[in-house]
Amino acid sequence: MFSYPKYYDVIVVGAGHAGVEAALASSRMGCSTLMLAMNLDAIGQMSCNPAIGGLGKGHLVREIDALGGEMGKATDMTGLQFRMLNKRKGPSVWAPRAQCDKKAYQFRLKWVCETTENLEIQQGEACDLIKKGEQICGVETKLGVRYVGKAVVLTTGTFLRGLIHLGDAKQPGGRFGDAASATISGSLQAIGLRLGRLKTGTPPRLLGRSVNFEKMEAQAGDEPVPYFSFWRDDLFHMEHRVNGSGECCDTYPSGSVLDKIGGQLPCYLTFTTDRTAELVRANLHKSPMYSGGIEGIGPRYCPSIEDKVVRFSEKDRHQVFLEPEGIHTNEIYVNGLSTSLPFEVQIELVRSIIGCERAEIMRPGYAVEYDFVFPTQLLPSLETKACRNLFLAGQINGTSGYEEAGAQGLLAGVNAARRVHDRDPIMLRRDEAYIGVLIDDLTTKGTMEPYRMFTSRAEHRMLLRQDNADLRLSKKGNEIGLVSKRNFDFVLHKKSAIEREIARLARMRHGTCSLAQVLRRPGVAYAQLPSRNDELNPDVINQVEIAVKYSGYIDRQEDEIEKHRTIEGKHIPDWIDYNLIRSLRTEARQKLSAIRPTTIGQASRIPGVSPADISLIIVWMKRGCARRGSSCETI
Repeated sequence: MFSYPKYYDVIVVGAGHAGVEAALASSRMGCSTLMLAMNLDAIGQMSCNPAIGGLGKGHLVREIDALGGEMGKATDMTGLQFRMLNKRKGPSVWAPRAQCDKKAYQFRLKWVCETTENLEIQQGEACDLIKKGEQICGVETKLGVRYVGKAVVLTTGTFLRGLIHLGDAKQPGGRFGDAASATISGSLQAIGLRLGRLKTGTPPRLLGRSVNFEKMEAQAGDEPVPYFSFWRDDLFHMEHRVNGSGECCDTYPSGSVLDKIGGQLPCYLTFTTDRTAELVRANLHKSPMYSGGIEGIGPRYCPSIEDKVVRFSEKDRHQVFLEPEGIHTNEIYVNGLSTSLPFEVQIELVRSIIGCERAEIMRPGYAVEYDFVFPTQLLPSLETKACRNLFLAGQINGTSGYEEAGAQGLLAGVNAARRVHDRDPIMLRRDEAYIGVLIDDLTTKGTMEPYRMFTSRAEHRMLLRQDNADLRLSKKGNEIGLVSKRNFDFVLHKKSAIEREIARLARMRHGTCSLAQVLRRPGVAYAQLPSRNDELNPDVINQVEIAVKYSGYIDRQEDEIEKHRTIEGKHIPDWIDYNLIRSLRTEARQKLSAIRPTTIGQASRIPGVSPADISLIIVWMKRGCARRGSSCETI
């Protein structure tokens, strides 16, 4: 066994979306960081659809960006097409989404990691954790190298004992072309963590020139481009020009994919047919999902074509989106046709789709099942309760998707760095961010299926909009050390401009009404006001419109948060023994003892814990503090 001759502050195992964010965060916070990847050519690899954002997920990406993460910037530089979804609905559910150039995204993240100070990258497969007492202090690789550090972040994705299924055929792997990690699962179990099994899937990829796109409906991107990153000066060379209306317009970011091709590429909408459903029903017994060949539980919200045909048998057809994978490839992603049916069936299946009658499959669809750690075994900081200094992020925690992984990776990297610096962890509340909702759901409620973020999971979604993530979170990002002073000053200037304009609209009259009252009328936009400020930035105008039009909803949610804030953040002391609280119901005692919530708010959200149970805990805390002679805050 060879001990690598360098001691690291943080060791990040894995280089997917969680690993990249974790490694960049800890290194940018001044920690000497090692990112250990099984394959350096797969850093930031988009294993499934090369798309970022969407419903709920777009909120996460903008929050990652507001806190100083990298996903939004990488998307803006490598996107092929950008859209803002749900624009016909209210602003709380608007969602940015981008189709990316798969290789450009991957290469950019690799380049960013390679050029980041304090970050070293090495290729190697971690096979064991190094434990000293009750702490993790490093990892060992299959080549017999020991890397030692103060904190370890595991971001292993779908690779823990990964098993790929294609019809009856099975092979180890986290994705096609990449080997599985066979031994880390045993290391996790050895330190006391309980593991489960999940499954995900991916559709076939087609040769673009074999598809008849004329039979499909073209889907164009939105203009102006709804970019993800708030920090445009970090990416854009602002070459302003004045158009006929006197407004300034930005070019595409210099060096971006859009800059290279001069505009957005279309995606295409088509549909399955009766023949598609017939093929699925006739071959259902060959699908490992239905034959019992797959042990893991799949994502309910991203069903395979087998699931769609079985569960939605009343539907005549299903939507299928054909999306380009890059500007230097003719490969097409078939969104909506995830399957693990045998290859020969997939050929017929694809050719039953309108416009794909002569399509050639470049890569077949498949399913992959893998180990995950039940996330209730984590603290809200994403550190394991079983061992100090071990943090987990991404699909190892039972989530699905690049965005959920990136959000966890960012927080895990931040908290690993703060552990190194002997500082308290950063933990976002449910009323602060979708990231807070995500982590609270995982650590409090757990999951038995791949967890996916939706706007419906957030109680305060009118406050947690994607458009105001910078106003909500950039202060915290600046305090952590990930958002520069220049960028934070920009947000403070923006916030001041919004507040001044809202005050002006409330003060100025138009007949018997204030301008704010006029703006609240249905169908009235800021641009239609009789006295408007044409010099305001469009982002400021957008925030003003939303704040004025939805002031009633916003005020109500802020009042609700204020009412619950005291009890929400009330810390539960470590000395609490739920087995000694005799009046607690058995279910509540068992779940509280297993999860060990850190606050009363977290305890109240554990399934099976009632308000009466919470009252008993509060009484027990007061009595315990009195016996110890310590002060207790009034609840």
